[in-house]
Order: sequence, then C-alpha cells, then structure tokens
Amino acid sequence: MVRIRLAEERVADMVEAGEIRTPCHLYIGQEAIAAGICAAVSREDYVWGGHRSHGHYLAKGGSLRQMIAELLGKATGCSGGRGGSMHLVAPEVGILGTVPLVAATIPLAVGAGLATKLNGDGRVSVSFFGDGAAEEGHFHESLNLAAVYRLPVVFVCENNLYSSHLHILERRGADNIRDAGVVHSVPGITVDGNDASAVLEAGRDAVARARAGDGPTLLECRTYRWRGHVGPAWDMDVGVKRRDELAAWIAADPIKRMGERLLAAGVTEQELQAVAEAARAEIDEAVEFGRASPYPEASDLERHVFRDRDA
Repeated sequence: MVRIRLAEERVADMVEAGEIRTPCHLYIGQEAIAAGICAAVSREDYVWGGHRSHGHYLAKGGSLRQMIAELLGKATGCSGGRGGSMHLVAPEVGILGTVPLVAATIPLAVGAGLATKLNGDGRVSVSFFGDGAAEEGHFHESLNLAAVYRLPVVFVCENNLYSSHLHILERRGADNIRDAGVVHSVPGITVDGNDASAVLEAGRDAVARARAGDGPTLLECRTYRWRGHVGPAWDMDVGVKRRDELAAWIAADPIKRMGERLLAAGVTEQELQAVAEAARAEIDEAVEFGRASPYPEASDLERHVFRDRDA
C-alpha cells in the first residue's frame, strides 16, 4: 500500500509539472483493496482492471519501471508507450489488460474464467471495477453467465460512492450493489475496503470458492478516492459537496490504520519508515529509467494497428 501511495503521489507531481501528459486516474485512498485482493491470488491468476488501475498493476507484480515509462509514453513502457495510464498490461504476472471503458473488462474476466474451466488449469480471474460499472448491462450479463457455468471469477466492486462526480444515490434508487449478487445467485459480500486485512480475508474466501469449482463471488469493497475523478486535484466541490466526506475518509486512511495495527503488534516505527524509504528509492530509480528511455520510433506508428502483410 505504501509503494502504491508513494508512486501515485510522484505521478501526481509529474502530471502537475506537465511531464506526464497522459490522463491519470489516481488510486490514492483505495490501496487496501488492490493490496488485499492481489495478496489472495497467485502469480498465475488473472487480474483485469479499468481506468483507475495503477494500484492493481503494482499490487499484482507489474514492473514499476515499466509503468512510469508507459506514463511518459516511452518505448520501454509496459504497453510500449502506446497505452498510457489506462492501458496497462503485464501478462507475465497475470495482468492481461486494463481498459478505460466502464465495465469493459468484466466480461473479459468471465471469458478468461470460461477458458480456465475448459482448460482445467486452475486459475482464478479477478475483475476490478467501480460502482458506476454496476449500472452497466455488462455487469449483470457477466454475473449471470458466471453463475450459470460456475466460473472461477471474483467480481470486485471498488465502491468509492462516486461515478465521476455523481454520488451513488443520485444514480440509483438505493445503495444496494451487493444485492445484485443475490439476484444472479452469486454470494454478495460487503467489505470495509479501507481495511486491508478484511479485504484479504474476504478475497481468500472468494478465491478458494472459485478454485474449488463453486463459482463466482461479488465483493463490494467500500472505500473513497482522495483525488479527483481524473488528475491530481483534490476535487472536493465539483458538482457535489465532498469536503466533509473527504476529511472523514482521510481519517480512515488504510495505510494509517494498518500502520497502527502493526505498531500494536510489535513492529517498530523504524521498520515502517524503512518500508517507505525503500519504496521512495525504487520510485526514484523508476522515474530516472523512464526519463532516460527512448520514445517509440515514428516508423512503428501503424504497428499493431494494421495486419502485417509479410506475416
């Protein structure tokens, strides 16, 4: 969580300085969900994300160097400098893609789950998505299909209460995302998304259920993003009044809560500081790597866009 937080704070600084030009949707405040769920899966399991997926990418084991290079549009980026912040891939650790279209990777995760069932390879597929995605047809169709075929999929709704700038009760008749699981005969569980231990426990249960052939689970992880829908600004009053809410959620900082728990368990302040210092050193090196990397060649502009006639 510390590594994700510090990396995104550096990204925010680079966006404000104009060094990173790709639109960035920051995960700050939601780190416990990616950390907890990705600790519950194996390296071989699949993870799918959306437009706010730096945290998922890093928690699953994606290269920080390649992520920073990608945000800078460099050829050494995880997507070759073509994808930017919202199109991250690292198939070597099970990250088959992040897609900014709302709910787009939910059916992809189900497709991967179906492939796993047909192949019998034992993998679990996790789809991370926001509360706004739960209002898309893809979400309901995917839950239904996964339930019918008992597919090894874990649906993780990161409910930060806002879809762009609209509060959940401005978009829905009730705050009831979890109940969608009941409708589709899928266990629906609400979790404190700012408690990494609670997320880990729920994630382990859902992954074990999927791996045992008992089908999918819907986890609604309640959390809050600290920054704007897109970009580094704090965005407290853009169409909605977020100022009082934000203060309360910052007080429930998942990193602070875990730090207090670790201190109470006997971990020293020096050990916690060492974690942050190591993360900062890694981030410094990753930024230098990204800055020193070359941009893609202009001759490669049409690569991956049109079929190679010589292939």
